Amino acid sequence: MNLPNILTIIRVALIPFFIFFFSRPSRRSAVIAAVIFLVASLTDLLDGYLARRRKEVTQFGKFLDPVADKLLIVSALILLVANGRVPAWVAIVIIGREFAVTAFRAIASSEGVIIAAEGTGKYKMFLQTVAIIFLITDVPSLYFHQIGLFLLLIALALAIYSAVQYFIKFGRQVNLMKVK
Repeated sequence: MNLPNILTIIRVALIPFFIFFFSRPSRRSAVIAAVIFLVASLTDLLDGYLARRRKEVTQFGKFLDPVADKLLIVSALILLVANGRVPAWVAIVIIGREFAVTAFRAIASSEGVIIAAEGTGKYKMFLQTVAIIFLITDVPSLYFHQIGLFLLLIALALAIYSAVQYFIKFGRQVNLMKVK
């Protein structure tokens, strides 16, 4: 077990703590939940960086890393919808996009084709993370809810755009596979 995989496992292990604190109705718990979410999100950046830099990319990491990301984001979005901070349709589109892209990447991978993450998807993830932190802490006097919702809507647009990029890339790869 290498360090990048351990960081991914830590990200998954932080999710129940995030859920616990987010579910508690106090400002202090919201801040703790936001910090846990931030730390978990930072492990995503760090594990990928370390895996590539140290040449410790593993099949386990390739599988678990995107699953951990989706578990963290989906948990946050569901809780935000349940608390009335995010419209359900926004969460449904973002979650649907995550599953669709993951499915297309898995299908391509089963055919030996790797569809790497696009820059747009990385910007989406960054904006989504920042938006969720604003929405979790939701300080009314500082307009955190409005800022978070605005950033999440931008992330939503990027999510749709990057999904289209993945589908086009997937279509091209499938056509190339048919030609061979």
